[in-house]
Formats: sequence, structure tokens, C-alpha cells
Amino acid sequence: MEFTFAHNNINVLDVDKSLDFYKKALNLAENRRWDNPDFTLVYLGDGRSQHQLELTWLKDRTTPYDLGDNEIHLAFHVDDYDGAHTLHGQMGCICYENEGMGLYFISDPDGYWIEIMPFKDAHEK
Repeated sequence: MEFTFAHNNINVLDVDKSLDFYKKALNLAENRRWDNPDFTLVYLGDGRSQHQLELTWLKDRTTPYDLGDNEIHLAFHVDDYDGAHTLHGQMGCICYENEGMGLYFISDPDGYWIEIMPFKDAHEK
């Protein structure tokens, strides 16, 4: 029996604002969308892997989501770490840096944290 990642889901308060953020910050593109009278699902992809990020917009939701301790996060490798850091600094979305580990986090419009790290040898930690 084999399992393969399909997608991760996050709920968003403003789907257009989130789409703009994920396009600009991570170069993710909309792969497909499912509209329902009560909610919309938007699937984003990086164009390289099969894994997708599903944004769920509950249309009647008007208050921000409680993310608790915000200990769950997404993570992305990037081929131009310095360029990404400059972009995210200009966007004002860097929320935490760990120079010792060589990574940083950005925060999306709903407060979800996203880890940004350079590509490294698969055996490095």
C-alpha cells in the first residue's frame, strides 16, 4: 500500500488577497477552482511538483481564524534564497528569521507561517 501527498488545506478570509500573496511571494498559480454557493476551493501549484495548496474560502466568514499557537506551517525550498529574502523583505511579510539554521518564515494575509529554506543536499540537516 502506498500513499502520496495530494494537497494541504488552509482556510482564508479573503481569497483574492490570498491569491495575490501566494502568486507574488511564492510564484504559485491557480490549477483549478471549485465554486459553491457557500464556499470556494482554489488549488495552487508550483508547476514542478504534484503537491498542491488548497485555499478554502467560506463566503459567510467575516472574522479572522484562530490559529492557536501557529505551530503548523508550510515549508518551501527556493533556488535563490537571497533573492527570495529580498523579495519577502520588500513585501514586509518576514515574521521570523533563524540565521543559525539558514532559514526564515513569512506570514500570509491570514497569519499562517511559511518556512523558506535554500535547496540543500538531501542528507544535510
